[in-house]
Amino acid sequence: MKLNEIRDNEGATKNRMRVGRGIGSGKGKTGGRGVKGQTSRSGVAIKGFEGGQMPLHRRLPKRGFNKPNAIHLNEVNIGRIQEAVEAGKLDQGTPVTNEALVAAGVVSKPRDGVKILGVGELKAKLSFQVAGASKSAVEAIEKAGGSVTLLGAVAQA
Repeated sequence: MKLNEIRDNEGATKNRMRVGRGIGSGKGKTGGRGVKGQTSRSGVAIKGFEGGQMPLHRRLPKRGFNKPNAIHLNEVNIGRIQEAVEAGKLDQGTPVTNEALVAAGVVSKPRDGVKILGVGELKAKLSFQVAGASKSAVEAIEKAGGSVTLLGAVAQA
């Protein structure tokens, strides 16, 4: 098989119908749009319209709620932090903060803080100043000789 021999399967594509090219073509005059009225003209947007009946999207009850002051945290596993330490992007002497993780490229944007999760293994002795940490992450950090400080009101979220 050569690149110039590649073809679609038979019947995989259909030729485009050219409408409005004379009555003899079978798709001329009205071009398949029927006669008169709103939908025969361009710029129609009545997808949710049900002929005057209350439309489905208004009959159904509203559900859910978007909390206006929700806290959005970056979630980072301790295994990912260990990789950054081994790569020399995080210094063991300085505390691990949101800004330090952004600078090291572990997280892409700062958001409202960082929550440390316990997947992976941590060998480096690090001190963390973060918004949150799971129980398994705290155990792993303290086992490696490090410490965790939870920051302010964000810590309860």
